[in-house]
Formats: sequence, structure tokens, C-alpha cells
Amino acid sequence: MAALPSLRRLLGHRRLLSAAATATPEAVIYSIHSLSSDPSRALASFRRSAAAGQPVGSTAYNLMLRTLASDPSSAQTHFWPFLREMHDAGHSVDQGTYLAALASFKKASLSADYAALTAHYNKSREEAKSGATSAAAQAVRDLDAADLDAKLGAIGLLPLTETAVAKVLRELRDYPTKGLAFFRWAGRQQGYRHGTVAYNAMAKVLGREESVPEFWDLIHEMKAAGMHVDIDTYVKLSRNFQKRHMIREAVELYEFMMDGPFKPSQKDGPHIIRRIALAPSPDLDLAKRVVARFLAVWDKMTKELFDGIHRVLTSNGRFDEAAELVQRMRAEGHQPDNVTYSQLVYGLCKADRLDDARKVFDEMEAEGCVPDLKTWTMLIQGHCAAGDVDRALHYLTEMIDKDLDADADLLDVMVKALCSHEKVDAAYTLFVEMVDKAQLRPWQGTYKRVIDELLRINKLDEALALLRSMKVRKFPPFTEPFPPYIAKHGTVEDARDFLKALTVNTMCPAPAAYVHVLKSFFAEKRYSEAQDLLYKCPIHIRKHPHVTELFESIKVESAS
Repeated sequence: MAALPSLRRLLGHRRLLSAAATATPEAVIYSIHSLSSDPSRALASFRRSAAAGQPVGSTAYNLMLRTLASDPSSAQTHFWPFLREMHDAGHSVDQGTYLAALASFKKASLSADYAALTAHYNKSREEAKSGATSAAAQAVRDLDAADLDAKLGAIGLLPLTETAVAKVLRELRDYPTKGLAFFRWAGRQQGYRHGTVAYNAMAKVLGREESVPEFWDLIHEMKAAGMHVDIDTYVKLSRNFQKRHMIREAVELYEFMMDGPFKPSQKDGPHIIRRIALAPSPDLDLAKRVVARFLAVWDKMTKELFDGIHRVLTSNGRFDEAAELVQRMRAEGHQPDNVTYSQLVYGLCKADRLDDARKVFDEMEAEGCVPDLKTWTMLIQGHCAAGDVDRALHYLTEMIDKDLDADADLLDVMVKALCSHEKVDAAYTLFVEMVDKAQLRPWQGTYKRVIDELLRINKLDEALALLRSMKVRKFPPFTEPFPPYIAKHGTVEDARDFLKALTVNTMCPAPAAYVHVLKSFFAEKRYSEAQDLLYKCPIHIRKHPHVTELFESIKVESAS
């Protein structure tokens, strides 16, 4: 008899899968989404749905196109023919699909496909600007809600279709109140009735902080009408809520979806809990709500779910409960690993228990778990946050002695900490050691930070050395702070050194670089230095119209 609850859950889950297989737009989208890791099977499912006369709308087409783009090797075979088919069916590529496909093509170095898709997308957008849906969206943006009945009927949008309504709403995604006014106007038109496509399009528009009450009213309205939030809408809404730090809304939407037929994947629950854990004071009750729904459907705790709850507990300083959770994790067959220990180190450092955080490393080694880069980073970052930069440097050295290479993240952590404690020289030395000698590729932002700090303490030569380093490593040069600094504190030779640092092979910098330096000298009223620099510039710079105009303006100003 003990097996009956699990059996009931299994049978209930099968009934839900059966419900999801019925011919609705949400079911078609769910099927494609479920097969997104296998583009060939996803396309076969799409074809079967279309052949059977099932509702295949713009969302399904876009989701299918994104899925095909994820396998760039078959771009010519499937992606482009499908895009043509999609266009012929009257559906356009949405921005999310366009960006996702571009990212896939760029990663696969398919430059021709990248350019062709960009051209197609831009052309489609230009064509759409002259269409009825675009005109309707513009009218809604320009008009008060009271004017809609009088104005929209003359635009050519009638008779309404769900596809047209969804297209208008897509263009109103930044205007939730006006989008809802249009949605209600459309619902009052004779011969038209909102279906799941229009409702899901409206949900995407309302899923933002300023329209949360209206969003949930719409969701409950859908449910009462027997409609469902499709899985593509859910993914976009959940991602948007998390990005905007609307974690409570993300949890409530997760609960709503887990109670319906189109359930999020197993990875969603742990992912939301990780987002909860990133807050300064993670909400344990929200995390428990996610776990409760997860267990109700999947009937098991995964390692990722354990890790998420463990991070929430350790971040809140609830170390006894965290230890109990680890024991339960072991009992269910999941061994603590670097993720588990890194979270404990992070929590201890956050609680200012730095010595205890270091002792975790001994515990790890006793368990046969070798601390990795992430664990060391947590320890070093914790000491930096606590202001103990010297010990952080000591641990960085210890880590490197253990044959672990620092990465760009850890270098950035150390540079920020050193600079914030007025140890700019040490930050510069560490940066050069890691980048030039250890061949670490830093973040562009770290370059900028060190350059700014060096100029702040009048270390122009070192800052120019980093500017040259950026050029060698193919980073866009960070030039902005140099001209104002040189004009205020430097010499003509410093300006020439700066311009030489921007020279590629034998090619001089662009005229704009020279103009920027000259203008900076003028701003400091150092006209003679500007004139001296001009004499030492190449002839094409001296005769450049912008340079000539600049010096003529000074002559006019002096004469007046």
C-alpha cells in the first residue's frame, strides 16, 4: 500500500501528458519545446501537427526556427527553407528568435548566414512599418484609451484575426496599459473572440513590475476560460521576472505552471532557487515553495535542488540547518562536491567567519574533494569583501602554488579589492603578472579599471603600457580618459606617445583621435602645446577639415 501515493502521482502525470497532447496551440508549442534538444525530431513533430490541421501559429514557428538555428550544421538543409515557409505563411521572425539565431551563427562562424539573416530581419521590419498592424500599434501609442473605438476601425485591421492582434501586442510590449486597452478593444469587436494566442501575447506585455495586478487578473481570466499559458510564454515571462528581480512573481508563475498540463522542465525549479539565493537576504519561504511544487510533480530531490536550498541556508547564516541538509543529501545518494563546499565557504565569509571558511578546505581534503578554482575564488572574494586584502593575496598565491590558474573573474575580484584599498601599484603588478606572464585573458572592464586608477595617481607610462597591451590582445582600446589627462597634466611628447600607442602597424590613428587630443588641449587653454603637437602631426592630419576648423575657431575667438 505504501506505493499507492507514488502510483497516483505517476498516473496523474500521464493524464497531464495526455492532456498536453491535445490539438491546441499550447500543446503544439509544448511538443516543440520538449524536443528542442533534438531539432530533427522537433521538426518532424511540427510537420505532423501542421499536416493534421493543428493550430500552428507565430509562436510555434519562431520556437521551431530557434530550435533549427541551435544546430548550425543543418542551416542550409532546414533553417533557410523553414524560414521561407514561415514567411510565406505570414509570420515574421521575432526579436528573441533573431538574436538567438544570430548567436548560434556567430558561434559557428557562419558569417554568410549571419549577414543573410540580418538582412532578412531588417527588410521584414521595414516592410512591417507600412502594414496595418504597425499602424494600429502606433495609433494605440499615440491615442488615449477613449479614442481607440473612433480611430482603430479606419486603419484596415478589421476583420480581426488572432495573428493580427498578437502582432500589434508585440509592438506594444513597452506599453502595458495601452496594450491592455487595445486587447479589450479587440475583444469587443463583432465576429472576433480572443483565443489562447492573443491571451499569451497579452500576458507577455503585462509581465512587468508596473502591471503585476493586471497580469495576474489576465492569467486567472485565461484559466477560467479554459486556456493555458504556453511554455514559450512561461519561459520568457520567468526569465523577465528573474532579470527584473521580481522573484516572487517568478515563483508564483512556476507554481501556477506546475499545477497545469504544460509543466516547466526539471531544471527550472533549481534555477529559480539559485536566483533566490543571489539576493542579499534570500527568502527561504519562497525557496521552500519551489521545492514543494517540484516534489509534488517529480517526487524526488535532485542534486541541483539540494544545492539551491543549501546556498539559501548558508547565505542566510543558517549553518546548522545547512549541515543537516547535507546529511540528508548524503542519505539520498548525493555526495557533497565543490559546489556544496563553495557555497559553505561563501556563507561563512559573508558571516565574517573567515577562519572557519578556511577550515572548510581541510574538511574537503579529508573527504577526498580537492578545492577547485570556484572554491578558492569564494574564499579570496570573501576576504576581499571583509577588507583583508593581504590575506586574499596570500590565498591567491597558495592557490597558484597548487597548480590552479586564476581566471578573469578572480583577477577582477583582486584588482577591485586592491584599488579600493589604495593599492593601485599592487593591482597593476598583479595584472601584468597574470596577463603578460601567465597569459590570462582579462575582462575589458578590468583593463579599464586599472587604467583609470593609474591615471588617478599620475602613472601615465603604466596606463599607456596597458593601452598597448589591449591593442596586442585585440581589445577595443580604452582611449577616453587619456586626452583630458594629458591635456591637464602631460606634455606634447605624452600626447605623441598616446597617439603612437593607437598606431596599428604603420597606420596612424583616425583623425578623430587627433581632434580629441587637440580639443582637450584647447579646453585647458594650452594653445601653444596644441600648436606644437599640430606641427608634429602627419600632413593629412594638419590639412584635415576638422583640424583646420578647430584652429580657425581659436583665431576668430582671439580676434574678438
